[in-house]
Amino acid sequence: MVSHDGAAATARPCDCQQKDAAPRLLAAASIPPRYQSCSLQDFKPGGKAPLLEAQSVSQRYVDTYIGEDGRFREAGLLYIGPPGVGKTHLAVAVLKELIARYSVRGLFVDFTSLIHQIQSTFNPGTPVTKHHVLKPVMEAEVLVLDELGSQKPTPWVNEILYLILNNRYTSRLTTFFTTNYRLPSDMAAAESLDRAPTVESIGLLSARIPANLVSRLYEMARPVVMDADDFRRDIKMHRHGI
Repeated sequence: MVSHDGAAATARPCDCQQKDAAPRLLAAASIPPRYQSCSLQDFKPGGKAPLLEAQSVSQRYVDTYIGEDGRFREAGLLYIGPPGVGKTHLAVAVLKELIARYSVRGLFVDFTSLIHQIQSTFNPGTPVTKHHVLKPVMEAEVLVLDELGSQKPTPWVNEILYLILNNRYTSRLTTFFTTNYRLPSDMAAAESLDRAPTVESIGLLSARIPANLVSRLYEMARPVVMDADDFRRDIKMHRHGI
């Protein structure tokens, strides 16, 4: 079990009740049905070096989530790449492993769905408030925020994103991100595969979220560049004999 009380979070032994917590915690993580069976072992990189590296980085992260000093890792991972390379698969697989091994309170959130859920609280008579929707997102011990940058960057969307990221940053809570948009190449090259991504079809994340939040990401997550083709497209083409 992991305690996230302030900055002094440490691992502590599980008692009998905590050993049975994983199924309950997995159910509470809101992982969509499509991804509930994802694991690190069944990820298929197809021999592509960036995807093999992403799988390896993910496994090493899980194995070293708790350091020798008993403290949990604050920084998460930021999976970067075009659609269909397995970003969400790996993020969910890591989340599931952390829940199973360390009994953390994890949560999966699709950013677009979250925005729509918050917007629904504006309807008259709705008992759910914006605070009610955002509280579990801001307080989860481990969060997967899927599709970062997917929403049109309006001031209101940026405000919601700031509330989430700034709260998690100041609370030292672990966050994983997936995005179709890349960080500046110097950061991605230095921290991920020692080279800049070559996929030209994806734009810069800095054009989708404010600069102050991009700056937060430098400390909140290590970029993992998944520079490869869309495997879903490849499967469809194979099925149609193309």
